[in-house]
Amino acid sequence: MRPRAYEPCLPTSRTAVPTGPDWLHEIKHDGYRLIVVRDDKRVRLFTRNGYDWADRFPLICEAALRNRCQRFVIDGEAVVLGVDGRSDFNGLHSRKFNDEVQLYAFDILALEGNDLRKLPLHARKAKLARLLARRVDGVFLSDFEQGEIGPELYRHACLMGLEGIVSKHRDRPYRAGRSLDWIKVKNRKHPAMSRVKDSLS
Repeated sequence: MRPRAYEPCLPTSRTAVPTGPDWLHEIKHDGYRLIVVRDDKRVRLFTRNGYDWADRFPLICEAALRNRCQRFVIDGEAVVLGVDGRSDFNGLHSRKFNDEVQLYAFDILALEGNDLRKLPLHARKAKLARLLARRVDGVFLSDFEQGEIGPELYRHACLMGLEGIVSKHRDRPYRAGRSLDWIKVKNRKHPAMSRVKDSLS
């Protein structure tokens, strides 16, 4: 089970994208949330429920081990990418493509023994970008946009058939559990909405 020290921060669902210069906006990828923990030659991939899926997604583990840093904790989304470059949840869920699953990394919680969670998000993003500067298949840096562009980015995400976006306050620390500093706005026409309804019925 996942060490309690690395409980994930969870976005709060809303129907409107935050506006203003202090928000960072990321495309919401349709996959499985993972906390990646590398400790020297060992890599663990913890799910939201605390299970270690390192044996399930070898490409992510290999990419983590190829990084020059020996110890880090990354937050991200495990995805299977289709031929169009979009995340394919059905392919991921089928477990037929486990060898192809990759990680979109969007936050870093610790690096070389230093806890980074008290740093503001923009500082953590900068450290994550440096950690992943050398691109290796298996772990990718998740792109983001900043400021007033949020609603327009959400509109384009919906037009492209993507799941939605997550907006995060650039100056906030990383806190476990549900957070008002992370706002999730889903595309209501995306198949993920049907999965949510099915799970509630």
